[in-house]
Amino acid sequence: MDSGRKKHLCVHFVPIFAVLDQNNQEQVEQLIHYRQFKQGEQLFSPGNTQQLFIVARGTVKIYQLTTGGKEQFLRMLTPGEYEGETWLFGDSNNSLYAESTTDSQICILHRTDLQQLLKKSPALAIKLLENSVAKTITLERQNKLLVLERIEERLAAYLIYTARVLNNYTFTIPMKMKELAAFLGTTPETLSRKFKILEQVGYIERQQRQVVLTDTEGLESLWE
Repeated sequence: MDSGRKKHLCVHFVPIFAVLDQNNQEQVEQLIHYRQFKQGEQLFSPGNTQQLFIVARGTVKIYQLTTGGKEQFLRMLTPGEYEGETWLFGDSNNSLYAESTTDSQICILHRTDLQQLLKKSPALAIKLLENSVAKTITLERQNKLLVLERIEERLAAYLIYTARVLNNYTFTIPMKMKELAAFLGTTPETLSRKFKILEQVGYIERQQRQVVLTDTEGLESLWE
């Protein structure tokens, strides 16, 4: 891959670098390490705390293991998203794993390189902080969903939250059904049944991952 193509993928394309001027973007380009990961290949595991991983192309699954050794899905990283910013400031990765769910292009920044860059660019530091707060809010939202007793409550809440974030009652669910089931703490079979129930009562219309919320008040009545 030529340098111009890499730059498009890992500097101009990634939102956190949009706050930088051209000179600083060029400095970032010189610091980035590029790696290709095959589908199913692991990016990192607990103990890896020295790098920032940015998805330029493909998708990456973030998960942890339960005490029983079962995989617990947490979130899906899509192009422009990243993981590892807190590890660069003293936090430790005690539980997170990352696996490429497609053939992926990953940009990697090492801790010492990024820290030097942040000293030169307060705007980038602020952007990282804002995104970190947004990620924390997302995790808190997931925890609230899992507290709801019934799966249909969790699903209804998830659909409403997603519509509000996207500001659109018609949207594509940003993860596969298997991953959404894990996210909501259920099985794909149970999730499929709950979707059908919501369709039958007229709360939603669905075509695979394409969803239209046709009765938001009905959905909200399930969990609010």
